[in-house]
Amino acid sequence: MIGRGRDALLIGLLLALAAVYAAWFWQDKHWLATQLVFTTPPLLLALGVACRRGNAPFWSGVLALFWFSHGVMSAWSHPDTAAWAWAELLLALAVIGVANAPGLRKRFKR
Repeated sequence: MIGRGRDALLIGLLLALAAVYAAWFWQDKHWLATQLVFTTPPLLLALGVACRRGNAPFWSGVLALFWFSHGVMSAWSHPDTAAWAWAELLLALAVIGVANAPGLRKRFKR
């Protein structure tokens, strides 16, 4: 996962996360608020990664920690939407892994 390959994978994961949020909150009574709070950040981060902004992968990993926490909380407290929460949780873990792969590779190179 060097350079462009990692970026393409990170973009795909962020777009998948945005799609999960868009589908999950499609019928919500506060639709616009949920789209602004949940769907917009992964879309903007995917755009940042695509434009090769240096901080976009870092912020993807940071926000993925919040998405992971939200997924755990939702899966635990709302059994009716647990499938969406598990999708969010797994995608957040994948974003964390991909965003941190270069640093981990450097750290454990020896």
